[in-house]
Amino acid sequence: MLTTAQVLAENNFGDTRTGGLAGPMGLFLIVALATVTVLLIRNMNARLRRLPDRFPQQGEPGRVESAVVDPTDGPVGQDSPTSAPNGSQQHRNS
Repeated sequence: MLTTAQVLAENNFGDTRTGGLAGPMGLFLIVALATVTVLLIRNMNARLRRLPDRFPQQGEPGRVESAVVDPTDGPVGQDSPTSAPNGSQQHRNS
């Protein structure tokens, strides 16, 4: 007959040697993520230090505002009814 102590002491969880790499692999991943995070923070701080203290205002007098042109619109003033490429673009793409 089994006593209560023998039933509780019995290993019903299978082989305890399988999955022995999970602990070291988890530690490696945590250390790697911490290292990458520290390097990312250092890089971002260096980039922020290179920024100017103040940026010029949008409506600053004496400053000429240039229009931003979208290069996907094609030549200025030429509207195309379709989005098909023209002859020079077709030749260049083939």
